[in-house]
Amino acid sequence: MKSLRATAAAVLVGASILGLSATIAPAETQAQAKGTSSVPIDVWALRDVVNAVDLSPDGEHVLVHKVESREGSYILEVYKTDDLSKPFRRLDADPMELRSARWVTNNLIFGTAWQQRREKVRGPEDDTYDYLTYSYNLDNNKFTTIRDSFGIVNELPNEPDEVLVAAGNANRGSYGVDPFAAFRPRSYYKLNLVKGTKKLVLKGTRKYGSIGFDNDGYPRVATGFDADNKLKTYYRKPGDSSWTQFGVEYDADDHENLYRFLTRFQGLAHIDPDNPNLGYMIEARNGDDKAALWEFDFETGQFGKKLFQDENADVMRVGTHSIPGRDTLAFAQYPGEKWERHWFDENEKALYEALEKQIPYAHQVQISSRSLDGKRMVVTNRGPHDPGSFWLVKDGKLAKLGSRNPLLNQDNLADVEYIRYPARDGKMIPAYVTKPKGEGPFPLIVLPHGGPHVSEVISYDEWGQLLASAGYMVLQPGYRMTVGWGKEHFDGGYGEHGGKMQDDKDDGALYLVEQGLVDPDRMAMFGWSYGGYAALVALSREEQIYQCAIAGAAVADPAKSYRQRSRGSSPKALDDWAQRRGMIGVNPINEVSKVNIPLLMVHGEDDSRVLYYHYTDYKKEFEKQGKTGQFVTLDDADHFYVTLMYNHQQQFYTKMLDFLANDCGPGGL
Repeated sequence: MKSLRATAAAVLVGASILGLSATIAPAETQAQAKGTSSVPIDVWALRDVVNAVDLSPDGEHVLVHKVESREGSYILEVYKTDDLSKPFRRLDADPMELRSARWVTNNLIFGTAWQQRREKVRGPEDDTYDYLTYSYNLDNNKFTTIRDSFGIVNELPNEPDEVLVAAGNANRGSYGVDPFAAFRPRSYYKLNLVKGTKKLVLKGTRKYGSIGFDNDGYPRVATGFDADNKLKTYYRKPGDSSWTQFGVEYDADDHENLYRFLTRFQGLAHIDPDNPNLGYMIEARNGDDKAALWEFDFETGQFGKKLFQDENADVMRVGTHSIPGRDTLAFAQYPGEKWERHWFDENEKALYEALEKQIPYAHQVQISSRSLDGKRMVVTNRGPHDPGSFWLVKDGKLAKLGSRNPLLNQDNLADVEYIRYPARDGKMIPAYVTKPKGEGPFPLIVLPHGGPHVSEVISYDEWGQLLASAGYMVLQPGYRMTVGWGKEHFDGGYGEHGGKMQDDKDDGALYLVEQGLVDPDRMAMFGWSYGGYAALVALSREEQIYQCAIAGAAVADPAKSYRQRSRGSSPKALDDWAQRRGMIGVNPINEVSKVNIPLLMVHGEDDSRVLYYHYTDYKKEFEKQGKTGQFVTLDDADHFYVTLMYNHQQQFYTKMLDFLANDCGPGGL
């Protein structure tokens, strides 16, 4: 589609053809003072105004998942692509809230809804929400609902009224990392979206716990554990009903295999639609440190040629052709400055390059949905200068549909740079640096990601941009145990919670000081979840380089977490890893007497990942030791971004900037 072009009339930069930018009015901008954002807090505190846009397979309709006021709930609007001036249908699920929506046929929408019903979290990974799965029929304007939540495994293109789903709260996996989730078998159903009925296809067992299916709904690959905690992989030939083991067995009692168990990106990535005996596997084979993309022959059970491997990073997923149903291999994806792509489909590559030339501040461009004839598509972009935009391509023209935050001036957002710096033992650490306006040296916020076993690349980071708008440089280090940089980088964090993993963060700050970019007397650490744990560890380090720390949703007592989560049936390696996080690594609640810098601690009252006792127990110990800190509870908030409403974020952001400006060390940061 090299003919793709944009005209002044077609590209509506800074506005939405659906009129979504006028629904929420910002507060008046005040003159910027020390430690205050150049953008009103009211703007940063918004929930995503547009959360998702999806195109129907025939290209005739587009759905928009949006919120219309800062305190409002998400609704759905369906537009005809030939008339975007007004919605064709407008849907909500009061008293529940529509959490997600996507087209599965020309007239059927699939999604999930939730409602906060309970006041207290009952235990780890149990939240205060009730969930249901729904379908919506555009033809008869009717909702069909099923209690519980399901995640789509395959849309079954040959069975238009049905989808293949996995049971359980699969949708919550995007919120964070539950280390035990990989060991829980799934059950798989065919869900009839018209009748609202489900039929069991396959019940997962410990031996065959995680199943990969083809487009006809046949199970093709399974992974699971035997009685000796050996992880084994099996495959089926097309039409076969029996499993055949292949590949290497991995001992779940050996911590050397934790990278595979905890990250779960290695294994079957795709099955060739034109040759059901040809699969594509992501594997680190033959002693390689970085995972590569390989061919796999289901007929012989043998690996074929290596298709791609990056020198510095793991292949973590593949992408297929953007036209639904073609499913041919298009690219392999791996982390770098962004999610980089190694292309196999030159036409798809040319299309993406054409789109990138047309979209302002193009960074992570993605064709999120496309019509079956290929003529219409929805395209998304997200990056340092774009909180997330949605575009419609129609008749070779590109038009903006909306934005996650339409009130932000893209030109004024901060640049982000990818760097690699040496840790004190020589290991090279990838990182991302958000640069505020003006000339350095700047005050610095070290912002470690949560997890810790997750991946991170340059994208749009609200916290980083907020802090940069207040004049702070922000460092986001890919410290040891960050995923995507190979097994050795991950394993380097084993048993090093509060040790070398912490050193990596400090070494990044000192590196920026050496470069003349950062004032060594004006540095702080802020993190959430595991990042909050790291902030608490920073409080009590003897060689103190920070002036203060901000700990959000922090794991303050990992030993107690370990005792609470430990299961006798857990593989020894996972149990040992959890022990090292909690019982062997630095435990912040035992280090309170050593705290030597100011603290701001923030926690959601209904946190289901890091339970509220972490906050209350740590606060009690803090006061017992005679330490002075500031403690903020976010009422009714869970651990995850989607549960942080406007009032939570306004409260948190206002307090954080005030604390940094006035209470972070002598004279503030």
